[in-house]
Amino acid sequence: MKTTVRAASAAVLLAAFVSVNAARAEAPKAPEPVKPVDAASFFAGRWYEIGRTPMSLTDGCVAGYTDYLKTGDGGLTQRDACRDKTPAGKEKVIAGPLKILNPGQNTKVHVSYRFAGLIPIAREYWMLDHGDGWFIQATPDMKMINIYTRDPRPSPDQVVQLTERTRALGYDPGKLEFPPLQPK
Repeated sequence: MKTTVRAASAAVLLAAFVSVNAARAEAPKAPEPVKPVDAASFFAGRWYEIGRTPMSLTDGCVAGYTDYLKTGDGGLTQRDACRDKTPAGKEKVIAGPLKILNPGQNTKVHVSYRFAGLIPIAREYWMLDHGDGWFIQATPDMKMINIYTRDPRPSPDQVVQLTERTRALGYDPGKLEFPPLQPK
C-alpha cells in the first residue's frame, strides 16, 4: 500500500513538474536586440511614450514620458512619469538607477525603481528595435512592451508603422493601449 501511495505521489509530482516546465517553454521570449544603441545620445533627454501594455501601475496614466538623467557619480537614472487621467492632470513619477547590462551593445538595462519611495520594483528592459527618433522596448518575457518617440505627437502613420513593428517582433499589437499624448 505504501509503495502504491508513493508511486502515485511521485506520478502527480512528475506531472506537475512537466506541466510547469511546458508552460515555461511556451511563454513568449523577446527576440535578441540586433542593433547596438549609442548610449550617450540614447540614454539622454526625454522620450515620449506612444503605446504600451496595460498594467495596474499605469492605470489612468496619460501623456507618459521617460527622462534619462545623469547622476553626479556618472551613473544614470530612469525617471518615468505621466499625468493622472488627463494631459493636464497631476504628474505621477517613478524613478530609479539604470544599469546597462551589456556595455558596448547598450540594448539591455536594469532599473531599480522605488514605488512611493519605499517599495522596490526591479525591471529589465531590452531595446528590441530603434531608429531615428523612436524605439521599442520590452521585458525579456514580452509581458510588457512600450513604444517611444522623441516627438511628443508623432504622425498617425508613424504610430501605425511602429505598432506593426511590434507585430514583426512577435508581440500581439492588439494588446497595446495608446493613451492620450502630450498637449499641443
